[in-house]
Amino acid sequence: MDLQSQIEQLFKTERKKFLGFIRQRVRSQEEAEDILQDVFTNVLAASQQMQKPIENIASWVFTAIRNRIIDSYRKKRAETFSDMQLPSASEDPSDTFESFISDKTSDPDTELLRKTIWERVQEGLAELPPEQRDVFIKNEFQGISFREMSEETGVNINTLLARKRYAVLHLRKKLKELYDSMNGN
Repeated sequence: MDLQSQIEQLFKTERKKFLGFIRQRVRSQEEAEDILQDVFTNVLAASQQMQKPIENIASWVFTAIRNRIIDSYRKKRAETFSDMQLPSASEDPSDTFESFISDKTSDPDTELLRKTIWERVQEGLAELPPEQRDVFIKNEFQGISFREMSEETGVNINTLLARKRYAVLHLRKKLKELYDSMNGN
């Protein structure tokens, strides 16, 4: 069996395993599917120019997948706290955390909920290491770019992005706990 046929067979038999591997590392099923298709297209194209036989095709493909996932992380913009959607946001794209907080509706229930969310955000920020908290506050509340922070502090932009990501994940967890307690989950 030639190399292309082996790759095609591998795709048919191991597709779910590859997809599961990718899905654990990316945000959505669609992104996982795109990565898998992209990798197999590239692997098939590369296989036509191979001079030497490949001993373990599955390992070669896993390496290509892992590299493609890393590339997708590098290309992504920083995840912002404002990207967070409320649970009902799937029907209404304007139903984001940011639009809810900035909504000036003044009924008592909304005010209480807004106050509770803000308190939970403040608690979450207080729990963060100072480096993560500072990056989050400067970027989200003060609008300072990562480039400006990097120039000011001398810290690598990727380090600042990672700190912000950890802060966002922690705050999301805090707010999910609040949401679950409000819904009795």
